[in-house]
Amino acid sequence: MRVQIVSLFPEYFRGPFDCGPTRIAGEKGALEVGFTNPRDFTNDQHRTVDDYPFGGGAGMVLKPEPFVLAIESIRRPDSHVALLSPHGRRFIQDVAREFSALPHLVLVCGRYKGVDQRVMQAVDEEVSLGDYILAGGEAAAVTVVEAVARLLPGAVEHEESVHTDSFSARLLDAPYYTRPREFRGQIVPEVLLTGDHEAVAHWRREQALLLTALRRPELLRDEVLTEAEREFLCRELGKEILNGKNN
Repeated sequence: MRVQIVSLFPEYFRGPFDCGPTRIAGEKGALEVGFTNPRDFTNDQHRTVDDYPFGGGAGMVLKPEPFVLAIESIRRPDSHVALLSPHGRRFIQDVAREFSALPHLVLVCGRYKGVDQRVMQAVDEEVSLGDYILAGGEAAAVTVVEAVARLLPGAVEHEESVHTDSFSARLLDAPYYTRPREFRGQIVPEVLLTGDHEAVAHWRREQALLLTALRRPELLRDEVLTEAEREFLCRELGKEILNGKNN
């Protein structure tokens, strides 16, 4: 796939894509990342891309012309253009998976108070990392590209690990352990040392459910649980946490 990032600061991306799954995906030809600077689509000597907001108020607003022209210069029939914005749908693992199937993803990075509303005519959707504000969309773009890149073929050496990550099964992942067997009095759970793959899978499923119930209980709302899993959670938590959907 090809990812094109529209940003006023393409130099921001020096380094982040030169390591890890993003680099590997690029080397294997699964991912190509390019950059387009809206300043190249201005027509004044100062390459002006922002101005004061109509109606007053603090901060500067990014002008529509350079951003719309920048997007139009790279848009293809198979493009999907996403503006990184706090107004957008939440970027979760399902969205990363959706984006990884696209042939051409365009990520538009805002700055300052945001983009002129008329830029929306050139955008397919808005995407948000969460309920907080960054200085610009560049950090969010790095996050999106890395989340997408690791889903591409060959980007991760052990692809099975991608399918067991947190949120891949809509649950938080179970805890993991490695050597040494004992560290400062904490011992690796015995079941993980048995070599019994079925028992290990059962333990990991229970631990994933328990961790999700403790940290992100809303993720359990649509999870279908067995009676044994229900009893396990009630026993571990000491209270009924499940709603009627899992009866």
